[in-house]
Formats: sequence, C-alpha cells, structure tokens
Amino acid sequence: MHPILFDFGRFTIYSYGVLLAAAYLLGLQLALTRARRRNLDPQRVMDLGIWIIVSALVGAKLLLLVVDFRQFTAGPEAFLGLIRSGGVFYGGLIAGVGVALWYMRRYRMPLWTTTDVFAPGIALGHVIGRMGCLMAGCCFGRPTSVPWAITFRDPAANAGTPLGMPLHPTQLYEAGAEAVILGVLLVLERRGRPFAGRTFWTYMLLYGVSRFVIEFYRGDNRGRVFDALSTSQFVSLIVVPLAIVMLVLLGRRAGPTGHQVAQRVAA
Repeated sequence: MHPILFDFGRFTIYSYGVLLAAAYLLGLQLALTRARRRNLDPQRVMDLGIWIIVSALVGAKLLLLVVDFRQFTAGPEAFLGLIRSGGVFYGGLIAGVGVALWYMRRYRMPLWTTTDVFAPGIALGHVIGRMGCLMAGCCFGRPTSVPWAITFRDPAANAGTPLGMPLHPTQLYEAGAEAVILGVLLVLERRGRPFAGRTFWTYMLLYGVSRFVIEFYRGDNRGRVFDALSTSQFVSLIVVPLAIVMLVLLGRRAGPTGHQVAQRVAA
C-alpha cells in the first residue's frame, strides 16, 4: 500500500490517480491499435474513447453516491470524499456503454465491431486500475486469516479502510481475474467461429461471473439489494444472462462457417 506517490508540500500526487490515468490511456491505446487492424477511423475511435472515459468517470461516482448516499451527503467534507473516491466500476461501465451507443449511432460506426475493439482495452485498463485501488486501500476485502492476506497500515489510506487488520486482497483478485479475461478474449479471437459482438459479450459474461464471486470477499460497503446481494452482484445477475442471450443471437445471425457451407454444397 502506497497511497501517496510524491509529496511536494502543498502539491501531492496520489498513486491511485496516476494508475487510473495510466489505465485509461493504455486501454485506449490498445483500442486504437485494434481499430486500425479492422479499418475503423482512428480519429473517430479516439473521440469515442474520450467520451467513454469521461462518462465512465461520472457514472462510477454516481453509482457510488447511490450505493452509499448517506455517507457522502453527511456534509461538505463527506462529499469531498466522493470526489476522491474511485467509484463503482459497473456504474462507469453502464454509463460508458450508454454514451458509446449514442456516439456510434450518431456517426454510423459499426456497433458490434466497435465494441469488440474496446473490450480488451477495458479489461487491460481494469487490471491497472485495480492496482491503483490496492495502492490507495479502497475496494478492500473482508477480514481473513488466509496466508496471502494483506494488512494496510498507512493513515493516508482511503477513508474507511481498516488498518492493522489482515484482509482479503480483493483488489488483486479482480486484477488477476481481469488479466485472465484479457488473455481469454485475445485467444478466442483467433479460434472458433468469430462474429461481430462475440468479444464484447464474452467480456461481459466473464466479468459478470468473476465480479459476482469476488463480491463475497469484499469488506467495504457495496449497498444491498433485497438484503441479500450487493449492488454489483445484482447487476451481474442481469448482465450474465443478457450476455449469454446476445452471444446466441449474434452467433445465429452470423450464419454458418465456410466449412459448414462447403459441407452443405457437397451434400
């Protein structure tokens, strides 16, 4: 844990902010590289990426405000804590997807091809972003006695982070899950029967499953739905079935593979 990267008196550079910026920049760079290979307009993709970044930042904080409304509206100082906090990833993802759909429709960009371009970049950015969470001490896990538990001790940690107590390293759990998802997405693109939308909805499926499981180990306040599930688990229960349905529908619309067509002609 290292919440403050550099401290020059009144000028402080926080680790979380630096890693969050790196997450967005590297994720966008990966998307641009993939866009060129698919003959998409790099400038349009760049502009879309900026729109996604801004909307994701706003959406993440808005969902965090909804999840923990009482804490962040207790006073001016508490509201400043909202500004310093990273937010809820699902809030950023939903807002980013919504704005992206509007932008792509406005400029007539191919919907599923474009989302496929961005999906691995989202996963890459999330890996780096969760390392920022680890540095800041936010998104912490439940108390535990497992050998790989981590203990935060720096008083400059994110407000509410337990100090001097072994916790599940949920930041590393999610960073590791996203790294695996990134690898799966890139490998799947070279195998099977590709179709537009497969990479994006595979990401949504795998992330929804991993987030649902990791939430059981989170120790921070995530909001509760029906007093049984965290907000992110509830969203996962919507995202996962939707992703499965979309993969089936888009796969059917893509039609048969060249091998299948050859078999039909031969018959």
